[in-house]
Amino acid sequence: MIFILAWRNIWRNKMRSIIIILSIAIGLFAGIAVLALYKGMMKSRVRNVIDSEVGHLQIHNSNFKKDYEPQFILDNGTEVLKAVRKIPEVKLAASRSMTMGMIATPTGSAGVQVNGVIPSLEYSISQLRKKIIRGRPFNPMKKNEIMVGQKLAKKMKLKPRSKLVLTFTDTSGNMVSNAFRVAAIYKSDNAPLDEKNVYVNIKELNALLGISNSFHEIVILLKNDADVDKIQQELRQKFPVYQIESWREISPETDLLVKTVDQYSYIIMFIIMFALAFGIVNTMLMAVIERTREIGMLVALGMNRVRIFLLIFLETLFLTIAGTPVGILIAWLTIVYLNKHGLDLSGMGREMMSSFGFGTMIYPEFPTDKLSGVILIVILTALISCLFPAMKALKLQPVAALRS
Repeated sequence: MIFILAWRNIWRNKMRSIIIILSIAIGLFAGIAVLALYKGMMKSRVRNVIDSEVGHLQIHNSNFKKDYEPQFILDNGTEVLKAVRKIPEVKLAASRSMTMGMIATPTGSAGVQVNGVIPSLEYSISQLRKKIIRGRPFNPMKKNEIMVGQKLAKKMKLKPRSKLVLTFTDTSGNMVSNAFRVAAIYKSDNAPLDEKNVYVNIKELNALLGISNSFHEIVILLKNDADVDKIQQELRQKFPVYQIESWREISPETDLLVKTVDQYSYIIMFIIMFALAFGIVNTMLMAVIERTREIGMLVALGMNRVRIFLLIFLETLFLTIAGTPVGILIAWLTIVYLNKHGLDLSGMGREMMSSFGFGTMIYPEFPTDKLSGVILIVILTALISCLFPAMKALKLQPVAALRS
């Protein structure tokens, strides 16, 4: 009986009920949209880290990353690389030589990380070829070519065919300098990395460092993201003397960002629902005031205060439940569309986005894993919103209410 009465009550003023249902739907849509946007941004950032920056896993000499000293090569690196490539879950593995040095041009100098790469492998493991915005890829017929990031090129006033000098120390501690010519200028979604990373042919860098066919790093891409921990553990058992790190350890700020944004997205959801609660409170309070005589009569006829509270709560809950599927459906349709076509955030500033390591094209994803939490927040909002109107109704005295 109380359920039927509550359902009829919410439709006594159809316009007011429809407005509150739409308000709940819009609030829920906004909350889910924020969650979807954050999820899309975090997935995009993680994909950039894995596919364009550090790979799934990296292998180094245990002492190398302390000071990036060139003498700390991977002992038996070729055999290790062959063993890694035989692992079924490994999609691609590439070697790199690395050192810290100075780049000098007529306009000034800057500290950089020099990456010696095998071009054909690097184009696949870090998408280097796709990042080129000016110039051309490495030419196997030419020597001493270098690729520099756009931000560094602007700083040093470099363009394709410009000459520069790289200076660094070799394995014996001697200073080595050599002239290079800019083959291409590249641009990634991470401007700070572009400013400090340059790429040269691994054979040319090895000859200058004096490490022959050795190298400092093995970068590994897996076929499945979920296999990272498994393969890391397997490699640590096979090669206990090496430092084997996952992308989470190499880029801890990205891992922290993903975890932090998850928390912030719920906070934003709470803020949206908190604001929506005021609208629900206002609507239900108006409904209680309009029905003062009716509520007084119900109390006079013997309806106890628990049933009065339940009546107000059910009316609020029905309005919320009516708005929830509408909001979820609108959010789902919108997110499915944006997930397919992308959301261009270039209006916020390409440079600003890249300074934080994000691309300007984001593909939001429907937060299925957080949907139960969202629905729980909505129900709690309905419960809290009905408290004040219900208390107002419970304080009514039957005689006074019938006289009003």
